[in-house]
Amino acid sequence: MRWPLIRNMPHHFSFDFVKLAPFAAVLSGLLILASAGSLAIKHLNFGTDFQGGIKIDVSMSRPVPQIEVQTDMGRMGAHDPHVQGFTDRTKAQLRFRPPEGSAAITAADSVKQQLLVKYPDMKFGSSEVISAKVSGELFTKGMLALVGAVVLMLGYIWFRFQLQFGFGAVIAIIHDVFLTLGVLSVFQIEFSLVSVPALLTVIGYSMNEKVITFDRLRENLRKYKKTPLRDVINLSENERLSRTIITGTTALLALAGMLFLGGPALFPMILTMVVGIILGTYSSIYVALPVILLWGVRRNDEEAVPLKPMTRTQTFQQR
Repeated sequence: MRWPLIRNMPHHFSFDFVKLAPFAAVLSGLLILASAGSLAIKHLNFGTDFQGGIKIDVSMSRPVPQIEVQTDMGRMGAHDPHVQGFTDRTKAQLRFRPPEGSAAITAADSVKQQLLVKYPDMKFGSSEVISAKVSGELFTKGMLALVGAVVLMLGYIWFRFQLQFGFGAVIAIIHDVFLTLGVLSVFQIEFSLVSVPALLTVIGYSMNEKVITFDRLRENLRKYKKTPLRDVINLSENERLSRTIITGTTALLALAGMLFLGGPALFPMILTMVVGIILGTYSSIYVALPVILLWGVRRNDEEAVPLKPMTRTQTFQQR
């Protein structure tokens, strides 16, 4: 056996990706319908950042038992309790929504008193009440950031490749973000302020996959001008498949540790990124490329002319 094991991975593949495109389109359509239904019925499980609520900074003489405190807060009547830890494990931030009909200050005092009974060494720092209006503004700005990122990506792909490449990439990214939100809705994973940068990371990773895919496709389109487009797409994807597997697996392994060991504070953000990476890899092949296949591409670009090595005389003359 050769080590590292990655050397045993085949370098040449011959999968017919285009043949499976209709089945992938049906799968994507079903997933989009399921996501839309969940978002319409169950909605996103908005956290305190987007619904309004109370934030309280706490500290203890020992590491804060985050899961235990979070469970106790739920029993004390706090809605959507969440405990966010810091690098200094003796400090944390409590976030929750007051019960319906209760004043925020009254609810905060009640939770503090009950926590002190069980955790006498707990000390409370600053507390903050987040109004629903501020939460709505945060949500609006977060969504505008996502839309702005997608528009900028369209402009970049259009400038670097062709317009149909840009539309293929944008449709694929919208597909990735929508299905990621659908997964969060189905499993009622908390959607908080940290979920927005997680989605932006998903967009960035997905776009990186699209650029690499389009770059290899454009290179082969210049080499094989008379070859049918579907054959060029299959060739391009088979050539980059080993790189896709290595990159995706490496990213997922890096996130897996944080997903299972990062605690409840990091779980929603890391899960969003994991789902997004899987969808981003899938959509590069079965969303972005089928759009290009249906639209067609311009294939009259001139071939790149390789540079000829200079002779010693030419090198001397330039000097």
